[in-house]
Amino acid sequence: MISKVSRGQCRVHYAGVGALGCSVPRTARRSESPGSPVTPTAHLVRRRVPLAAAVCLVALTTSCGNGAEAITTKDGVHLVHRGSLTTCTHLPYAPFQSERDGKVVGFDVSLMDLVAKRLGVKQDIVDKSFETIKTGADLNAGLCDVAAAGMTITDERKQNLDFADPYFDAAQGLLARKGVEARTLADVKRHGLTLGSQAATTGESLAHDKGIDSVSFESSDAELNGLRTGQVDLLIQDYPVAQNWLKTDASDAAKFDLVATIPTGEQYGFAVKKDGNPKLLDAINKTLSQAKRDGTYKKLYEKWIGPMPKDVTSK
Repeated sequence: MISKVSRGQCRVHYAGVGALGCSVPRTARRSESPGSPVTPTAHLVRRRVPLAAAVCLVALTTSCGNGAEAITTKDGVHLVHRGSLTTCTHLPYAPFQSERDGKVVGFDVSLMDLVAKRLGVKQDIVDKSFETIKTGADLNAGLCDVAAAGMTITDERKQNLDFADPYFDAAQGLLARKGVEARTLADVKRHGLTLGSQAATTGESLAHDKGIDSVSFESSDAELNGLRTGQVDLLIQDYPVAQNWLKTDASDAAKFDLVATIPTGEQYGFAVKKDGNPKLLDAINKTLSQAKRDGTYKKLYEKWIGPMPKDVTSK
């Protein structure tokens, strides 16, 4: 596997092969806006390596010029890199995680910063496919310590991941071109409309369960672009994500409407390797509980999401 990467080259040692150079496109420092309740600690580490470097995923030992290596803290928390809490996420997925002015920010990022602070380390963020995050492949490969990707807790995903306590209640939303007559998924099917969905998400699964053969897009940005370019009539996406699109882009707000909210009872959760890091899971749960008690969670919720429902802090 690839260890934590600083600017420049990573040296990867593979049994019987020796050292291979792995180039990394970019490492950017992430910082919060002034006045944030959390001290910025995260870095974005991109690991989209060429095929020739695929041996990194099965490497037996790794080392980088900064001397990073896997450790277990005095509290029993296993970290894949010394001094860092490495987070796998899938960009962009605002308001939970996205790049803004070259920095990675969002609700998930800020909450993981709290966990990193509790552990006395900084946060590194790795941009990965949502498919390899939700199946546990990235955690099993040792690419990260925790998955924080606006991810709904499901029974299927629990088979591959250990989830912390839920941190966000979600619902699905339908975002449509103005003038499109649809308020439900039944309307979409009845009128023969073309629905867009993000691959491997609960929204896509819901559409399929309703008998809709949606157009699948790899990322939320690609899905939105499909609506913008007329590839689809409307799309299904987590409500706060669709709502954020309209809040942050006046041209989108002028062309599209959130025509429906679909209650699903979904809850987001952070996840660690299955049966692999119970002490980290405990640290995440304690951090979330403390943040809700001291008001930090409410500040972050209102900063990134909007007004917080009254019953959230009791969950």
